[in-house]
Amino acid sequence: MFDRLTQHIDFQGQALSLRAERQRLIASNIANADTPGYAAQEMDFAQALRSATAPAASERLSGLPMGASAPGHIPVGGGAALGRSTLALAGDGRGLYARPAQDNLDRNSVDMDRERAAFADNSVKFEAALRFINGSVRTMLDAIRGQ
Repeated sequence: MFDRLTQHIDFQGQALSLRAERQRLIASNIANADTPGYAAQEMDFAQALRSATAPAASERLSGLPMGASAPGHIPVGGGAALGRSTLALAGDGRGLYARPAQDNLDRNSVDMDRERAAFADNSVKFEAALRFINGSVRTMLDAIRGQ
């Protein structure tokens, strides 16, 4: 029971950290909306969460980190992530850049409507992750108190 609760809180903590990072990226995009040549950044949240939690899950199952034993094996996590039509892999492979909905003369790819929607969506999901963590801690405290 305790192990399961710890795993749940760890997962929600990872999600909360990634949501905070995504909020930082969105805020940076909004702040640079008028910067000529600025490429809007984005992150594939699902892939980032899989990457953050997959090694821990595989180690819990086998006690050892997973790895491919032959070059033809499918990598952990199901292979290369398929990007959405509005996202393209960054040159360094760590982040994503948003493709502009329409071309701009100043080559700025920030779409304020997309950024506002992403900011609101991420804020709601950040709040949900906080509520999950608070609920889990409250449940554990109630169980400890015996009420």
